[in-house]
Amino acid sequence: MAELKITLTRSVIGRPQNQREIVKALGLGRVNSSVVLPDNAATRGAVAKINHLVAVSVAE
Repeated sequence: MAELKITLTRSVIGRPQNQREIVKALGLGRVNSSVVLPDNAATRGAVAKINHLVAVSVAE
């Protein structure tokens, strides 16, 4: 199964609470932190909500 590498590229300071909660739920903490998650509908939906804060690539 494919996996996505998600990297937080921008800070959540000043962002709405729901966006902060999504970042935390994905397991991202600080700027430039990365996680590898399965490529499924739930992950893609969460990333779509915060796509202006993250960088997504295919994990190897």
